[in-house]
Amino acid sequence: MIRNCIAAALAVACLVGPAGAQDRIKLGYGRMIDNDFIGDTQDRWHSGSVASSRVYGRSWDGQLPESFGEILEFRIGAEIMAPDNLVTPAAGDRPFAGALSLGLHTHYRMNQAEIAMGADMVVTGPVTGLDHFQGALHDLLGMDKASATTRANQIGNGVHPTFVMEVGRTWGLGSMARIRPFVETRVGAETLLRAGADLTFGQVGRGELLVRDPVSGQQYRTIQNNATGYSFVLGADIAKVADSIYLPDSGGYDLTDSRQRVRAGVHWQGQKSSGFYGLTWLGEEFVGQGEGQVVGSLRLNLDF
Repeated sequence: MIRNCIAAALAVACLVGPAGAQDRIKLGYGRMIDNDFIGDTQDRWHSGSVASSRVYGRSWDGQLPESFGEILEFRIGAEIMAPDNLVTPAAGDRPFAGALSLGLHTHYRMNQAEIAMGADMVVTGPVTGLDHFQGALHDLLGMDKASATTRANQIGNGVHPTFVMEVGRTWGLGSMARIRPFVETRVGAETLLRAGADLTFGQVGRGELLVRDPVSGQQYRTIQNNATGYSFVLGADIAKVADSIYLPDSGGYDLTDSRQRVRAGVHWQGQKSSGFYGLTWLGEEFVGQGEGQVVGSLRLNLDF
């Protein structure tokens, strides 16, 4: 199952050869930073992450092409997950984990369905250097950093091919609002099935290519138009998680029956600059977590 999914997604890479890459241009760029310090001001569990996308294609007319592989997105990401207490974690709390990812995805439509599909290579463990990066940052900010014991018990080195696919459809609700229900599946580093919806009020983002941040579920803009103003977004989803390398059975972790996310945010677009800020409540992910958390999501693009 996993091998077949990965093989199907990586087939997109064949389109980046000399013939497939001919006449491709960079159509857009997007990124999102998540951190719980700009959410509930804590430093735990989904502690911090960054997602970044570079999109290439031949043209963009405000809607997805019908051809698989015509739009290519190169995606990179990094995430740090940590126990509630970095120095002396409570028994049963989640282990420290650092993850780096590099992926290739394509976006297209089939009739009215909007499809995003691809694969990421997820690298975990001390080899990522994210434990030392967080330690140096915490030293700079005068905060506690992970103890030697916490780092020694982190998720180990590994490479985890991961297939990702999302299928959604956008419905207009008058001239200013739209709703987009979606389903998503992941197979690899985490194996899950997710369903949810996003509701948007405003023109910013309409006719653009938005990519979903894997941690918060917030969507960030990549291919952008010239609409100025604000758009307000609300969203929620629920997932059934079959397994997770970050909460391994071998460590005695029991996954919760479901994983929920509820989010809100605002996109702003000026004449030259733009930005986004959002908040996402993440429900409990493992038995014994005790409560959810709130992470903040931020993107600033300032051009003076």
